[in-house]
Amino acid sequence: MKICVCVKQVPDSWAEKKLTAGDSTLDRAAADRVVNELDEYAVEEALRIVEAGEGEVTILSMGPDEAADSVRKAISMGAHAGIHISDPALHGSDALATSLVLAKALEGRGFDLIMFGSESTDARMSVVPAMVSARLGLPQMTFANKVEVSGSNLTIHRVTDYGYDEVQSSLPAVVSVVEKTNEPRYPSFKNIMAAKKAPMETLSLADIGLDAATVGLANAWSEVKDFAERPAKAKGTVITDEGNGAEKIEEFLVTQKFI
Repeated sequence: MKICVCVKQVPDSWAEKKLTAGDSTLDRAAADRVVNELDEYAVEEALRIVEAGEGEVTILSMGPDEAADSVRKAISMGAHAGIHISDPALHGSDALATSLVLAKALEGRGFDLIMFGSESTDARMSVVPAMVSARLGLPQMTFANKVEVSGSNLTIHRVTDYGYDEVQSSLPAVVSVVEKTNEPRYPSFKNIMAAKKAPMETLSLADIGLDAATVGLANAWSEVKDFAERPAKAKGTVITDEGNGAEKIEEFLVTQKFI
């Protein structure tokens, strides 16, 4: 069983996120950069599948040079190797370009399963797994909270508004998992040390056969036209109770149209 897990380096979800004034793209240097939390569930699920049988897990990420740290972090959970796609021309790429790059990097590598988290915490779009499956011509098994592999067959419980649907397909396939799938493990010291020496390919756009004119901010199908800083929180109203506190509270609620 050969599994590839696609991960993204994102700003820490607890940090204040900012856009750059020059091109309205995410300022990734303004906050600590971490592995997308929801992708860790995909890494954990891939490791569990391999541990239940045999095989190997490869981590794939597209991003600037710093994203290599997130690939190594995912490998330290127990994966075996990494692939990092880095090219200056990728800056500002939208979901369409991202799915194209990932699909080209995955072509011909013989993965039985390609796994994603359900979405990234910086974009919250949930579309890249479906786009990659369409580009590769593979079954789309998305929003899974349970994944079972038996031979060449795959079964998932796909989350719905009313519960879940049991969906089956053959392998290879593309799977995305939700956060209720499992509990990601912490990297062991042994795996952290092993991750430093694990094999990792670093690829450019030319290496995967893509022209820079197909990706990047200038070729994105969507753009941020304008943005502004969030206004400072307004100062609160302090009411001193001098025997008429209830009336003052009532007046305030009326002026705010709460009552």
